[in-house]
Parts: sequence; C-alpha cells; structure tokens
Amino acid sequence: MAARIFKPAKTAMQSGPARTKDWVLEYEPEVAREIDPLMGWTSSRDMKSQVRLEFETKEEAIAYAERNGIAYRVSEPKPRAAIRKSYADNFRYGRKGSWTH
Repeated sequence: MAARIFKPAKTAMQSGPARTKDWVLEYEPEVAREIDPLMGWTSSRDMKSQVRLEFETKEEAIAYAERNGIAYRVSEPKPRAAIRKSYADNFRYGRKGSWTH
C-alpha cells in the first residue's frame, strides 16, 4: 500500500495559512468506494483511508514511512503568487472593468 506525503493547500474558506504548515501522510485507497443501496451513503472497507498523520517537516514524514516500510510518493507544494490589491482599488478613478451596481 502506497502513501502520499504532501503539504495541504488552504481551503476556499480560509484567508490565512492555518493548518497548511505541517506535512501530511495519507494512504492511497486500496479499494473503490461503494454506495449503500438503501441509504445512498458512500462507504469504504479500507480502514487505512481514515489515517492522516501530520509531521512538522517533510524529512520526518519520509523517515516515518521508511522506518515502517511504507511505499511513499512526495508531492512538493507549488509556490503561491502574492496578490497586491487593496479595497480602495475598487473605487479608483479610471478603474478598468464594469461596475456591478
């Protein structure tokens, strides 16, 4: 069973970098998910899909995987471009773009 080591991206509901600083080790799914015919819920018999280990550094995550004989794949994070925009730019004279109100 292979595992994936990555640094999670922030969610669409986050404005700050909380919960994106640690590295995460998650197992790849072994079996496909099933749909319960009665309730329509999605379930899986793969118990390792529930395991999510967090590490402070990538090296700690790799060392854990090698120590326990887990095949792993490392996904490097992509750098995020800084956005320089202020609220006052919405009301600037000569603004490019249409007004919505």
